[in-house]
Amino acid sequence: MFDSTLWRTRNFRLLFASSTATNLGDGVVAVAIPWLATLLTRDPLLIGLVAAARQVPWLLFALPAGVLTDRFDHVRALVAADLARVGVAAALLALALLAPPGTGAAMLLAALAFALGTAEVLRDNTAQSFLPAVVPKDRLEDANGLLWSAEQVAGQFAGPPLAGLLIGVAVALPFGLQAAMLAGAVALTLRMALPPARKAVPQPFGPALREGLVFLWRHPVLRRMALALGAFNFAASIFWALVVLYAQEVLGMGPAAYGVMMAAVAGGGLAGSLIGPAVLRRTGPKAGLVIGVAGFALAAATLGFTRSPWAAGTAMAVEAFTALLWNIATVSYRQRHIPAPLLGRVNAAYRFFGTGPSAFGSLTGGAIVALGAPLGPVAALQLPYAICLGAAVLILAYITLRLRMD
Repeated sequence: MFDSTLWRTRNFRLLFASSTATNLGDGVVAVAIPWLATLLTRDPLLIGLVAAARQVPWLLFALPAGVLTDRFDHVRALVAADLARVGVAAALLALALLAPPGTGAAMLLAALAFALGTAEVLRDNTAQSFLPAVVPKDRLEDANGLLWSAEQVAGQFAGPPLAGLLIGVAVALPFGLQAAMLAGAVALTLRMALPPARKAVPQPFGPALREGLVFLWRHPVLRRMALALGAFNFAASIFWALVVLYAQEVLGMGPAAYGVMMAAVAGGGLAGSLIGPAVLRRTGPKAGLVIGVAGFALAAATLGFTRSPWAAGTAMAVEAFTALLWNIATVSYRQRHIPAPLLGRVNAAYRFFGTGPSAFGSLTGGAIVALGAPLGPVAALQLPYAICLGAAVLILAYITLRLRMD
């Protein structure tokens, strides 16, 4: 895991440091945005809308972002995306300080979450696409494992409890911290020195976009992985969209306790990021997908039928562990099997099918809770998790029967 080949590479060290900074900021606002939403409104549909708004850009802009990733310098694209996110973080800070509760403020929060997600589409697609230019291909699993571990430690282990503490002082503080972390990441990224990538003469936008889509659709493994991910992320968005409300109403948590629970969940993800590459070397990539869905099914079953913070937190920690096996397996497979000149576009097409449905999942989660209101607040908030369990069983059957990975 701590292969010196990676740590001797200056560009990887800078990439790792900038990823840690951005993930700390992202982990703080991942708690702060939904918490701010619950201060502005108690309507589950509006809270679901805020969660969906950050995912909708994957459906709208993933394909164009892929063309841009393959066309422009990766370092400049990363810097531009992070600078845009600094501006959105500043706007979120102003909203948290100045906006009174109400539907209008919640809608403005959703709009800013949409803007944040739009910048993240270009940032995330570029970061995944240019990793093969930073590390050798035989180190991709290890490099991805380290980057996922940075996300887990900074974004989900340190970020949520820090967010809980900051929210306890002032709900605006997490957004100021995110702006500072993103500015630091920009400074680190600008220090990277990569040889100019050989860029082919740019095709017209339409044919370039179509080339990435055609490659994905004609590759049976990538196509089936993308479809499985789309179904999985749809269910996962139902799962996570209202977790903050679930924690408040079903588990009786305040911001500090919620942040601690999410940090414990991140501990499971950290273990997955550290152990995952070794597990996948023994089992192969398909096992990573199977284990990922099985862990999700266990967590959904638990949250659908418990009111215990300990049981819910433990189940989500297991889900975070198994989800990392899925992530490392699928990201490394794509980076290894997609030709470099097409990596940005095919990766974006994959995320279009795989991540785009998340927006509909978040809205669906809010609608399920709203429709389940006659059952009572606890049963209504548990209902989406029972539905997620059924979806997980179907996805597991599809992967087992239809997916073969070399």
